[in-house]
Amino acid sequence: MQDFGVDDYSSESDVIIIPSALDFVSQDEMLTPLGRLDKYVASENIFNRQMVARSLLDTLKAVSEDERDCIGVLERVGRLADDSEPSVRAELMEQVPHIAIFCQENRPSIPFAFSKYLLPIVVRYLADQNNQVRKTSQAALLVLLEQELIERGDIETLVCPVLVDLTAPDSNDDVKTEAMAIICKMAPMVGKDITERLFLPRFCEMCCDCRMFHVRKVCAANFGDICSVVGGEATEELLLPRFFQLCSDNVWGVRKACAECFMTVSSSTSQEVRRTKLSSLFISLISDPSRWVRQAAFQSLGQFISTFASPNSVGQYFREGEEGECNCVRSQNRCSHFGHLKGNIDFEWFSFSEGNTPSLYCTALALDGPECLCGKEASSLAPNSDPSEKEGDYTSTESPYVSPQDNIPEQELYNSFHFWRLPIAEMDLDMELLQQGEMVPEEPPCYVSSSQGKAKASAPVLDRKQLEELIENLEPHIDDPDVKAQVDVLTAALRATTMDSNLEDAFLEEMNCRVVMRNSTLQMHHGDDSELSDSSFSPEDEKKSKHQDVIPQALLDQYLSMTDPSRAQTVDMEIAKHCAYSLPGVAMTLGRQNWHCLRDTYETLASDMQWKVRRTLAFSIHELALILGDQLTAADLVPVFNGFLKDLDEVRVGVLKHLYHFLKLLHQDTRRKYLYQLQEFLVTDNSRNWRFRSELAEQLVLLLELYSGQDVYDYLRPLAFSLCLDRVSSVRWTSYKLVSEIIRKVASCQALLADFLSELVEKFCHSPKWSGRQAFAFICQLAIEDDCVSLEQFSEHLLAPLLQLASDPVANVRVLLAKTIRQSLLEREYFLHSANSHQEALEQTLVALQMDLDKDVKYFASVHPGSTRLSEDAMSTTSSTY
Repeated sequence: MQDFGVDDYSSESDVIIIPSALDFVSQDEMLTPLGRLDKYVASENIFNRQMVARSLLDTLKAVSEDERDCIGVLERVGRLADDSEPSVRAELMEQVPHIAIFCQENRPSIPFAFSKYLLPIVVRYLADQNNQVRKTSQAALLVLLEQELIERGDIETLVCPVLVDLTAPDSNDDVKTEAMAIICKMAPMVGKDITERLFLPRFCEMCCDCRMFHVRKVCAANFGDICSVVGGEATEELLLPRFFQLCSDNVWGVRKACAECFMTVSSSTSQEVRRTKLSSLFISLISDPSRWVRQAAFQSLGQFISTFASPNSVGQYFREGEEGECNCVRSQNRCSHFGHLKGNIDFEWFSFSEGNTPSLYCTALALDGPECLCGKEASSLAPNSDPSEKEGDYTSTESPYVSPQDNIPEQELYNSFHFWRLPIAEMDLDMELLQQGEMVPEEPPCYVSSSQGKAKASAPVLDRKQLEELIENLEPHIDDPDVKAQVDVLTAALRATTMDSNLEDAFLEEMNCRVVMRNSTLQMHHGDDSELSDSSFSPEDEKKSKHQDVIPQALLDQYLSMTDPSRAQTVDMEIAKHCAYSLPGVAMTLGRQNWHCLRDTYETLASDMQWKVRRTLAFSIHELALILGDQLTAADLVPVFNGFLKDLDEVRVGVLKHLYHFLKLLHQDTRRKYLYQLQEFLVTDNSRNWRFRSELAEQLVLLLELYSGQDVYDYLRPLAFSLCLDRVSSVRWTSYKLVSEIIRKVASCQALLADFLSELVEKFCHSPKWSGRQAFAFICQLAIEDDCVSLEQFSEHLLAPLLQLASDPVANVRVLLAKTIRQSLLEREYFLHSANSHQEALEQTLVALQMDLDKDVKYFASVHPGSTRLSEDAMSTTSSTY
């Protein structure tokens, strides 16, 4: 580089004047908005063109008063859309939804603008060669659809045909996969008619795409949503055969996606198809060679079982809840849905999750492309998984258990499922039942179920299928001589049926008698592992204790096996937590008359070594109590509840959060016993766990309803006063509400009220700490505004001590007093009446506060600030959190 010395610039004529940035600004200010747009659209600088794309909305706002200028801006968007730089096109696409919303809200006089100028660009970019541009256009399209900014006619004529073309067999692989994902996401938005006419044929075709497993995986992951949109008839006639194929796909990631959406698919079918076809299909997934598929199947087991619930047999049904705590959002993860039990009970479905429940299945793949979890990717997810599975899943052989060519029964014209069933929070499920006459698949040895509740010797005659299940269930206890003898008997019977399918009934009956005798012996040796332990020895009672007719028995057997330690080793270390999570749904499906099928499993889960399992049960115990009723709750849930009360804080918070809902289901005598234990909630493992105490205060407010005024005074009053002195302001604020509600509760008894208010004055109004005196003013304000006490009673017991706070040395206390007088007391006609003896005291106190040295006290005593109400007082005048 040439160096320039001082002499090189010795002449004034040679001096170079560089224009400043201000010169450019002044030049731009002289241009109209459209002129600046034209200037920078044609710039050779990429960053200038990006800036133009980013500022399109601002430009549109600047000319929004002129319709012709608005059209001019939109016309210039087309020039940016042809930009050769991908970053410019992507930036433009990010602004399109904002521009569309602006046009809809501010320029309704040009409704054609979006359809003519912007939508064609969005559609064209769906096939852009640049990955970033495609992704941005896909996201923009979904936003436009969600906001209902695209006319239905444009969806059908402009958008759908392009997406269908992009999924053609000769289309680019990545574009095809992404377009199919968009189609699946669009289906719920565009509805049944468009989906069935325009999307369904291509969707069915893509399910069988032999070359691209990514496409098949997208179809599998979204299969349930498509079924929900098109309805039962199309599901059973067109989609189920494809679903059978996907469930036996040679790529395990596809099969796993099928397992995850199995409940939604089942919800779209009739009970007959659910029981006879889907049950057998699920078997191939629950015993899949891939551990990941088995995990997904077990995690879906409870969901699938829940679809067998019948409003006629159970007497209750689900409906959509109004709570928005876990509404389904358009993200990459589904959250729990809520439902309510209708009948004599009503509750939030699985609102107890508290972040402790397993992740729910996700049917919508991310826009950046689906990935198949196979090969080394699998090892990254589970470092302890079997190496043979890592290498073999990708090309594993097709499952021999199901046949895609099975004929689908004729669709029922009326499917009651759609009128009462809504998606339920994730549960775990496992199915092993086949329609009678179909072959039962063999499970790998590591999936032999436990003997708990599975012996089937009570029936007069055992067929081949029942014999096989009995042998399988007893194998885990083969070391026991009695069990071995029973297995020998059953094996002999099984060989006999193999040799002669027309075996004499007498021979089978003899075998059954021997089996029944063996079961009686086993009951004494393995009572803890069998449902026989809570039944008599008669065959009829045994049958009753083991069987139910709501769901296929093999499904229940698989669900009960989820507490078997071998499952944790061979399927999922957290399988017990999945079992606990889904238990209310399974219990709801079976009904209280079949609780005996789940009792032992529930007790096993309640004593599980993992606190997360116990926590999950703790959060749902009130829901289970609603299902079981008072008698079963008292017998089977109260002991578990008592154990949770003494558990870790992580478990205790589960019962605490729904303490009111559980206690109100108990008999009054049982409920009253817990009054002695409520104070134990003040003691926590971690004293800094202030949310625990805040939750206790909220529950105590609800519990006031369940107890008499005397009980409230004796047991809840000390807790309330203690919580009012908590170090954390949010705990104190909830506790002030609790105290005001206690005032309401005891107000009907003059003696209790007088004693309570006297103690309130002594502990708080005369407190040496300013926070206590401030708390007294808060409670008085709450008691007046919420009408917790009559004005006569308030004047008699609380008014004089409250007015004494006018001379309090702390300004914050006097500020709150001024607000209370102005906002609460003087609004009441009772205190404005000239004959009222308290009027003069109120006026004198107010005059004193208006002359206060503190300007805030003077202000609130002099005016009536309408913007400052009680809830804001708490935030503005209480001390900091600690």
